[in-house]
Amino acid sequence: MNATTETVQMYRVYIRATPEAIWEAITKPEWTVKYGYAPVVEYDLRPGGAFRAHANEGMKALGCPEIISDGEVIESDPPRKLVQTYRMTMTPEMAAEAFTRLTYDIEPMRGGVTKLTVTHDVTGAPMWAEVLRGEFESRGAGGGWSETLSGLKTLLETGQQLPFQSGPS
Repeated sequence: MNATTETVQMYRVYIRATPEAIWEAITKPEWTVKYGYAPVVEYDLRPGGAFRAHANEGMKALGCPEIISDGEVIESDPPRKLVQTYRMTMTPEMAAEAFTRLTYDIEPMRGGVTKLTVTHDVTGAPMWAEVLRGEFESRGAGGGWSETLSGLKTLLETGQQLPFQSGPS
């Protein structure tokens, strides 16, 4: 890893869906299992509340631990903004990295379109930063935030799921 790696990653996507639908898709397990890495999320959406992402069956079959990430809710303003800490715990090396700061900004635009901006401050978590940029896609680790947000957009706009990298069988 070189010293010029960005520590704040920002991704923006425009989705033909309401802010409420996007909020639900981010925070409810019945939605999160349908896009991206397909974890089963658990949120206590109060400041100081816990966040956990549980491995799905496909991940467990690959040897992942039950809890693949954890953190704490810092700010929750449904359906506009969610700020949390986030740590990947899939491997001991990643679990040893610092907690990161993840922000979802959800802003209604025009014509039924909502802008979702994801800002992920990965300071102190260089391995996780590489995964989120999609640098391990060729090794089966998925396409990071770009793949996750593409899956979210596709699901909300069409009702269809993109194929999973490490999701359910």
